[in-house]
Amino acid sequence: MARAQHIAHVEPDSSCESWEPEGVTQASTELFYNCHVFSLQIKDVEVLNCEYGKNTIKFLRLHREGKKHFVKEVEVCTHLRLTSAQEYLEGNNSLVIPTDTIKNTVLVLAKKNGIPTLEQFAIDICKYFMTFCQVAYVKTYVQEVPWQRLHENGVPHVHSFICVPDGIRFCEAEQCRNGPLVVFAGIKDLKLMKTTQSGFEGFYKNEYTTLPERHDRILCGELFCKWSYGECKDFDFDCIWNKIRECILEAFAGPPDCGEYSPSYQKTVNSIQMLILSKVSQVQVIEVILNNTFYNVVDMKNLGLTNDKEVLVPVETPYGSCACTLGRKKFLEAQGHVLKDERQSQFGLTASQGN
Repeated sequence: MARAQHIAHVEPDSSCESWEPEGVTQASTELFYNCHVFSLQIKDVEVLNCEYGKNTIKFLRLHREGKKHFVKEVEVCTHLRLTSAQEYLEGNNSLVIPTDTIKNTVLVLAKKNGIPTLEQFAIDICKYFMTFCQVAYVKTYVQEVPWQRLHENGVPHVHSFICVPDGIRFCEAEQCRNGPLVVFAGIKDLKLMKTTQSGFEGFYKNEYTTLPERHDRILCGELFCKWSYGECKDFDFDCIWNKIRECILEAFAGPPDCGEYSPSYQKTVNSIQMLILSKVSQVQVIEVILNNTFYNVVDMKNLGLTNDKEVLVPVETPYGSCACTLGRKKFLEAQGHVLKDERQSQFGLTASQGN
């Protein structure tokens, strides 16, 4: 306390450039900022983005129909951009919708509307916040905990579920004032493996290349897939999501009796995208990221054994990764230069959230 009182009475030099504060008090801090930081005026800068919101709103929504129960456990992130950045530039909070209010609103909408689909719930959140005149932009991300109904001898249980990590479903919705409501959806953390019908040959080599060519290897990876519907329409989101997941599995694995040869991770990514665009007309732009898991064959010669690729150990890091985004030409041309300039940023949100 004595130290703080002493600091409060420190007198700075008349020159702001040479004075440095000795401690942290309100008086000395304000003078330091006024002399040093705010020598750059607000008129000299431009606010490119100023948004805020509530992240990781987790809850379980239970719906009952007599004895039969239905569950949706989700995690929601909702961000707002206001028509003015005065809370940021001036400390004026008169237009700010508190993040606690955002959280409460999400819970109330879940109570009132339920969660018919993840996409519809994200749309409901966006539409609600766009009713506030000070809100210029809303984006909402929703992902689902993969609960599946238990079955016993083929009979579905009325109120028991099991968490099956076979890929996490997510979606995003975003809307600017006077602009269309745009919906994205996807699947992440989907782990896939095939033990043959994969190779990697004919690649570029130089003096630093040590990787041998392989015509028969394990192909294993964790997949992230995200697609855009373009403008929001009355789609059957559940049906489309399930169909896309089936396309991913089909393109990765090939026919069940013989499989499909993959010459590279990159070609597998392209095959997945092309099959989805061929079979699902509602998808306009699709991004796929495949992070590979490499397996080394254990050398068992010193144990007196021959290991014919029967015992392998995974190489966790470093790992290879390939990514590609494809869009329908007609859709991109219709969107004009705006989509061409912004599509990378539109696809940046979920990858940074969740992977």
